[in-house]
Amino acid sequence: MTTKPTTTLPAARRSGQRSSAPLHGSAQKSLRATFPARSVPDAWPATTEDRDQVKERLEEFSATANRHTRYIRGRGAQTILRWLEEFPGDTWQQRWRNSGSDDQRRAWLDHLIEAIGDGRCGRVDRPELASGALALVCADVIRPSLEWLMTRQSLNLRQVVTERRDPDGFAALAAVGAPELWSTNLGFNARYQIAMLIVAKGGGVRDITVGDCLELRETEARVYVHAGSGRSLFYNWLRELGNFPAEAPTTLRDVSRHSGQVSAAELVDRYQLRCRPVRDLIVDYLTERQPSLDYNSLEDLSRTLARHFWGNLERHHPGIASLHLAPEVSAAWKERCRTKTQVRRLPDGTSVEVTSPRTNNINLLTAVRAFYLDLAQWALEEPGRWGPWVAPCPVKEAEISQRKHVTRRKARMDQRTRERLPVLPTLVTTAADELKKAQARLAAVRAAAPGTSFTVLGETYIKVKGTRYTDHVASATAYDANGRRHCLGPAEQRAFWAWASVEFLRHTGVRIEEMLEASHHSITQYRLPTTGEVVPLLQIAPSKTDEERLLLVSPELADVLSAMVCRVRDVSGAIPLVRSYDPSERAWNAPLPLLFQWRWGGQNRPVSVSTIRKGLDETLLASGLADSTGRPLRYQPHDFRRIFVTDAIMSGLPPHIAQVICGHKTISTTMSYKAVYPTEAIEAHRAFIARRRALRPSEEYRTPTSEEWDAFLAHFEKRKLSVGTCARAFGTACVHEHACVRCSLLRPDPAQRGRLEEIRDNLVARIAEAEREGWLGEVEGLQVSLAGAEDKLAQMDRRTPGGTAINLGMPRIATAHPIREKEGTSSLGQSVDDQQ
Repeated sequence: MTTKPTTTLPAARRSGQRSSAPLHGSAQKSLRATFPARSVPDAWPATTEDRDQVKERLEEFSATANRHTRYIRGRGAQTILRWLEEFPGDTWQQRWRNSGSDDQRRAWLDHLIEAIGDGRCGRVDRPELASGALALVCADVIRPSLEWLMTRQSLNLRQVVTERRDPDGFAALAAVGAPELWSTNLGFNARYQIAMLIVAKGGGVRDITVGDCLELRETEARVYVHAGSGRSLFYNWLRELGNFPAEAPTTLRDVSRHSGQVSAAELVDRYQLRCRPVRDLIVDYLTERQPSLDYNSLEDLSRTLARHFWGNLERHHPGIASLHLAPEVSAAWKERCRTKTQVRRLPDGTSVEVTSPRTNNINLLTAVRAFYLDLAQWALEEPGRWGPWVAPCPVKEAEISQRKHVTRRKARMDQRTRERLPVLPTLVTTAADELKKAQARLAAVRAAAPGTSFTVLGETYIKVKGTRYTDHVASATAYDANGRRHCLGPAEQRAFWAWASVEFLRHTGVRIEEMLEASHHSITQYRLPTTGEVVPLLQIAPSKTDEERLLLVSPELADVLSAMVCRVRDVSGAIPLVRSYDPSERAWNAPLPLLFQWRWGGQNRPVSVSTIRKGLDETLLASGLADSTGRPLRYQPHDFRRIFVTDAIMSGLPPHIAQVICGHKTISTTMSYKAVYPTEAIEAHRAFIARRRALRPSEEYRTPTSEEWDAFLAHFEKRKLSVGTCARAFGTACVHEHACVRCSLLRPDPAQRGRLEEIRDNLVARIAEAEREGWLGEVEGLQVSLAGAEDKLAQMDRRTPGGTAINLGMPRIATAHPIREKEGTSSLGQSVDDQQ
């Protein structure tokens, strides 16, 4: 991995790479088409009145206000109306639009003061103009845009609209809204949003449509950027009031960020490919593959082909327009695919480019190879459509071998499991302790009065002041001794869901998406047909493999599920229905009584993956666990699944049963999750030795006597011979009757080579004497001994380092300036004079 400093520009812009266009808002666009917002007409009774009639209307509208307020509103409104008379139009609304006031937004008041600064429209007074604009807007004389209202917020807008425009509608809204939120900051914001819709669109509370709410949320995302967590509470109140049809979305939460499914053309067009024919080919290919792929896989395939393959080629080879790649082009592309470059921000605020190996490089090459091979196969069926694009595949079969990749991944995953399984009890204990501490802090801050200090767990806090913040989130905010602000309510929420996640994952081994989709309906029971005992079961909804399964609920898991159910129940005792978003399929799920839900921003919403990860990281930080390198240990939710499989199989659970529990297609997948420990090999070998010993006679394993031990030691002393060592086993007799030269068990000693040569020479002399004397029976035995002696000498030669090596010397090679030798010739035997 290499790093280098960068500038403040994004990496894609510095390298000339075109960044992908975002897909956010596609679901919102679809909803806007289904539920259009109300258009603002040019005329209605209040906006067609003349200036005197408007003055009477404002006086009637401000009848409940004090005299000074009525005076200020009237003077400011008349000044604005005189200024609007300078613009063309038959109504005040038309003149307002022609003045361009909606486009001024925050600068509108400055623009108005500058326009009427010469005094022709009356005295210029900033508070009077702001109050007059509020009066005209609330009296429905003009209907400004939502952008104008959001940039010119007034503290009195909500109150005036509530009291004068539609008091009955707001009273009905208060009856269906949450009483504990109506007078809180969240409730104020929700009512202000409804007031803005009434002012901008006209009508009352019950006239607001789904399209109006969508337009408001879209405008807030454009004006505020960070709209906050409670900005969609107003929509929930209006929906509970019965304003919207049954097919209206359940919530507007995050609808602008969750894109929903889009077409293959939109997926490809994110990367702005220059070659239109290849772009159309990739779109057709994805459309052809779409029925057999889930949406997440389709998006990954579009990213691979449009960005990492063809987009990469267009950036480095401008003008390329054919799939028939030259060898050097394909080789350069594959080399670039082996690494990836990311921009990371350092703690000091600077950024660096980090280049690291791409872990999914083989998957990328496999997708491109499948693309080429599919075109070749489809060309046989539809030659007119796919035939022109058939080309040699730049990726060879040997380049996508998964053997090393799978082995390395298995080794990495096993190492992660071996590091995390032994310390899992520590993590479990820490999660429970952190939850108890967080609950103690939350109880202490709620019991304390605003602005007072309190001590809990040896720490001193000061609760925030302000009785306006009466909801549970704001009332749980305090400052510590160092002046740092702590939101103890969300901290307690994260601590609880971190504890629940650790317990749920380690007892079930489910995937993170399966855990978050578990609902109250998932808890069921089963009566055993043999004993009639009722056992609790947990139903896991179809996820990655589209197969549901049932898990036995252990007593520990039952306690966790009970705590979760008690936590998410509302005041009526029922679990609220929550609609979750499936990030894999880019679709909203049906409302369900999810177990992993919490109340945030005045709404019940599912617990997100980021919340689980953040709570888990905080728990790990509190535990102080570290990995082999000394860095803080990190747990991913999927680590618990591998730990569950490893611990279950090591505890004696058959692998095929673990396969069913985990929902794997094949048992090989289950075994790949199981980490291999060195102790397992040791214990297995010890068990093998124990079984082998059990089959042998027990007498062999008795304690030897002193006589037996002395005989054993004497055996090794008797094995020492003049020319080497005898290798016969203990307790066996010499088969050659001590004719050691002939014996194959004699291991000659190289140091006794001289003695063995004397024996050989003596045998040769004795054979000659026997032949001379005619002792033919003696000759045959002596020749056997001679062959054995020569064999032992040959063994010595083979065992002696360099015993039979022949030194050939170093060859000499002629150089450009050969050195003259005494004989006057070079190393090749040629005369030096001749070489020159």
